Amino acid sequence: RMKNPFVHLIKRFADLMIAAAGLILSAPILLLSLILIGLESGFPLFFVQTRTGYMGKSYSMIKLRTMRKDAEGKGAQWAKKQDARVTFFGKFLRTWRIDEIPQFWNVIKGEMSIVGPRPERPELENEINERLPYWKCRYLLKPGLTGWAQIRFRYASDMESSEEKLAYDLYYVKNASFFLDLEIMLSTLRSLTKGSR
Repeated sequence: RMKNPFVHLIKRFADLMIAAAGLILSAPILLLSLILIGLESGFPLFFVQTRTGYMGKSYSMIKLRTMRKDAEGKGAQWAKKQDARVTFFGKFLRTWRIDEIPQFWNVIKGEMSIVGPRPERPELENEINERLPYWKCRYLLKPGLTGWAQIRFRYASDMESSEEKLAYDLYYVKNASFFLDLEIMLSTLRSLTKGSR
């Protein structure tokens, strides 16, 4: 179980190994993607956004930019599956989750784990916390690149779907283990071969 300090140490070691290997192996894809983003819509190439992490502490999550530069001119908005703000090349990056590659750096820094509840934006969490009192239980574990809710549920694009998604996150918080992490990682790899977003 994840409550054992030794298990936490092993999980951290596995996170470091997977994240380092992921960055090295994906370097050519990352470089090509950065060039294409620049050619299509210019700078910035990366998208840095504040997210809520372990024990409610905020951190800066890094992704490849897939949306127009003015995507949030009207403030924070829920992400949608077919989001009109996404660029042409950004759709490709999202489909194959290439935009998530820079988050391996967040894992190396210790802000994220490979597997865990997906982090949410503080601007949207204020309303969520009022409606869903158990939401903060997600902070008991580091946020992840992938998670139980990601492989079992769709995009959470409003309050109602966030409530459904929370049930999957709470299941993971309660049942987190090596075997569950392995199942989630293998399911994520399978979904990647089909284009998961």
